[in-house]
Amino acid sequence: MIRKIESIDQFNRFFGQQTYHPQVSVCNLADADPSLFEPTDFGMYCVVVMDADFGELRLRDSCMRYQAGTAFTMKPGHVMSMTLDPNARPKGWMLAFRPDLIINTGLGRDFYMFNFFDYEVFEALKLYEGERRIMSNCFNTILTELRAPDDEFTGHMLRLGIGQLLSYCRRFYDRQFDTKKVRASELVRQMDSMLDSYLADGSELPRRFGPPHVAWCSGQFHLSANYFGDVVKHELGITAKEYIRNKILEKAKSLLADPQLSINVVASRLGFNYPNHFTRFFKNSAGISPSEFRKSL
Repeated sequence: MIRKIESIDQFNRFFGQQTYHPQVSVCNLADADPSLFEPTDFGMYCVVVMDADFGELRLRDSCMRYQAGTAFTMKPGHVMSMTLDPNARPKGWMLAFRPDLIINTGLGRDFYMFNFFDYEVFEALKLYEGERRIMSNCFNTILTELRAPDDEFTGHMLRLGIGQLLSYCRRFYDRQFDTKKVRASELVRQMDSMLDSYLADGSELPRRFGPPHVAWCSGQFHLSANYFGDVVKHELGITAKEYIRNKILEKAKSLLADPQLSINVVASRLGFNYPNHFTRFFKNSAGISPSEFRKSL
């Protein structure tokens, strides 16, 4: 049975602490009731930093055991549970904030930068010691604001503190891309090889799955689409979608150069079910229609 937490007040009861604000809470995992780790949809955005290895986490149907200094995130609809290690005590920080905190705010408008809430369990953030201290300071800043007397600036200050913590997460993920993932030249080589094979003459993949897309490419790297997209953008300076689009366009031009192939056949070979979809893609990408391109040759 999956439990759903409906409010910050209910959330705080698992930590035996009072509610300072109806939309935000910061908690010490050492104070958590063990039942908190049963299957739960927190119904909120959460950032967790584990300062100890105290069990196996199950989140979004994936399992992982994290070492101390690991950060992971959840969002409404994600179900989390944990098999606690009887020989270890939970230790770390947990921030929870309700989605309505950021509606029609600057933080809400910038939230597109924080797509790590959709990363997979195995793509968690591994913090260096200095980064752990920074994250700890961010949690303390938010907690200090929560315990301060409420006034007209409280909501604004809380959003600033949360925005700072999430921005550090984004920065540290970019550092992780630098230290963990393949360099740009190797990434290009692997992507080119995959896409060339996908679009090769005689390949069944376009017919079965349509034109190549980000989700397929990310699956070849065993990464989530968001994490893969962020790696590509970080390394190559363009989005994964743009890179794939350029490869499809390059192959389309090569096929159109063969006068024996009709535009309908070219569209079919690239995985487009309808020729007009291919024509629209080509015109949006190249600025001219396939027939105009063919005439220009």
